[in-house]
Amino acid sequence: MDLAVHSVAAAESLEVQHLLDIHAALMEHSDQPDIAGQLRTTQNWIGGNDFNPCQAAFVPPPPEYVVELLQDLCLFINRDDLPGTIQAGLAHAQFETIHPFGDGNGRTGRALIHVVLRRRGLATAFVPPISLALATRASAYVDGLSGFRYSGEAGSPAALAGIRDWLDVFLTATRRATKDAEALQSRLEILEADWRDAVRPRANSTADKLLSELIANPVITADDTMRLTGASRSAAFAAVDGLVSAGVLRAVGDQRRYRLLEAPSVFDVLTDYERASATESGNTKEEQPKRSVPYRQPKA
Repeated sequence: MDLAVHSVAAAESLEVQHLLDIHAALMEHSDQPDIAGQLRTTQNWIGGNDFNPCQAAFVPPPPEYVVELLQDLCLFINRDDLPGTIQAGLAHAQFETIHPFGDGNGRTGRALIHVVLRRRGLATAFVPPISLALATRASAYVDGLSGFRYSGEAGSPAALAGIRDWLDVFLTATRRATKDAEALQSRLEILEADWRDAVRPRANSTADKLLSELIANPVITADDTMRLTGASRSAAFAAVDGLVSAGVLRAVGDQRRYRLLEAPSVFDVLTDYERASATESGNTKEEQPKRSVPYRQPKA
């Protein structure tokens, strides 16, 4: 994702090689490094069995068409004459329809969403969790992609209905993701403000600087504190001890010299966020999460 939004999205013109680069970064350290950045050369399919595609839910185009189809997709992504969210949704659906790799298509296709959003200037500072919102409505996601893969002429009623229904799924997920991200940001800002009320750090002190870094670095050591704040070792230890006393940090394990510390409140917020985003209502008291989520520790 880092490569996708910081390097590929910054390219003047998206090319097929950029898609290969994203896939290579994804698969390099997987259990299939031999296919990293390599287009498939055999027919694949989704669902059914491993022996033939007769019972498959979807059979992508034959491998000899893949390069041409990806070139066409890149031409579409390089356009700027339609709304960026629409473009991102259509690009993702078309990529998943082409299914150009032996494995890793879903993750590469999700990264492609953010390439488009970043290129169009819609998500320049963060990666909205659209994948989580789509995963929460997994059946609607699959049905939407299936409808997008219409049979018939491009302007036929079936084609237009399939595109409309898919975009409804995608844009609903995008709205939900941005809403959840705003709520998460608000909770984290409140959390940092609560920390500051509890610690009352002196301006520009090591503790003050460290509090500004803990949201993004909720597990740290004294060496991390020195790196993040530019403090000396003694100042880093003093700041850490102060945050432990204030209940902002707690030690993990019992080693003193190289001890690891965590900000448990950050993980509480993230757990609540993940669990809420896994429901359609956002209320886990009334609805069980629809996908795997972190376990919420009982309150003491």
